[in-house]
Amino acid sequence: MTELAIYDMDRTITRVATYTPFLLHSVRRRAPWRLVLVPVVLLSMLAYACKLIDRGRLKEINHALLLGRHNRPEELALVAGSFADETMRTNILPGALRQIAEDRAAGRRLVMATASYRLYAGTIAERLGFDDVIATNSVAGLDGRIRAKIDGENSYGPAKLRMIEAWMAAERLVRAECRIRFYSDHASDSPVFDWCDTPVAANPSARLRAMAAEKGWPVVDWTR
Repeated sequence: MTELAIYDMDRTITRVATYTPFLLHSVRRRAPWRLVLVPVVLLSMLAYACKLIDRGRLKEINHALLLGRHNRPEELALVAGSFADETMRTNILPGALRQIAEDRAAGRRLVMATASYRLYAGTIAERLGFDDVIATNSVAGLDGRIRAKIDGENSYGPAKLRMIEAWMAAERLVRAECRIRFYSDHASDSPVFDWCDTPVAANPSARLRAMAAEKGWPVVDWTR
């Protein structure tokens, strides 16, 4: 039986979400002039709140505004590395580190499944010692540059489960032959919670806490 421990990242492993901090970190490091575009970013967030655009399109717009429409991968790797170092210093929950170490010691394959962009989440996962990463991917052009466009699906909600299942198929992992633990803070991950063998609500939102109480899922607090 293959043992998998699948972790969400934002507010599960980290204290706060990483997407906006990564964009601002990139702006400060690479192009401070892009800060003048922040009001446009706020307008895009308002459009999302009004349901005029979906979460994936919001990411693409903000990527274009604050990272640029196309970037050399080596440039993004540098800023992703410095952001991962900052995240490890200031934004990792101690309880998450303990649980990751426990799962590793138990021989479980560590998988990060996050809606965040792979271009920086993968670097954070590497720092944490994860074996695999499932994340939102970016389109690479024929010139090798990273475009401000999502490749495939935004790894959020039901799409996250589809991407986990696609990853398992690519890795030739048969669901019936796997024992799967899943940790997340948010009710949007309910499809994965219902699908896994051991759902754990980590630092849960109010909605997830209520869901966990109703379904009898364990609740943990990794903030201490």
